[in-house]
Amino acid sequence: MASTMKKEELVKATAPLDDLAIATDMLLSAKAAVRSYAIALTETATPQVHKILRAQLDTAIETHQKIAAYMIENEMYHPYNVDKQVESDVLKADNALSLIKG
Repeated sequence: MASTMKKEELVKATAPLDDLAIATDMLLSAKAAVRSYAIALTETATPQVHKILRAQLDTAIETHQKIAAYMIENEMYHPYNVDKQVESDVLKADNALSLIKG
C-alpha cells in the first residue's frame, strides 16, 4: 500500500510540471517558428512565396503570444518580473530534486 501512495503522490506532485513542461515546449517551438519564418521571408525571391511566408509568420507570432499569455495568466512564466521568475525556477528545481531524492 505504501508503494501505491508514493506513486499517487508522485503523480500529484508532477501534474503541474507536466502542464508547465508542455506549455514551455510549445512556447519554445513557437519562438523557433517565428525565427525560421522571419529568416525564410528575407530569403524569398517571389511575391507569392513572400505572401505565404508572411502569413505563416503572422500565425506563428499570434501563437507565441497566446501561449505566453496563457503561461503568464497561470503564473507559469513571469517575463516582466525577473526576481519572481528566478524564484519560480528555483522552486521548480527544488521540487524536482525532492522527487529524485524520494
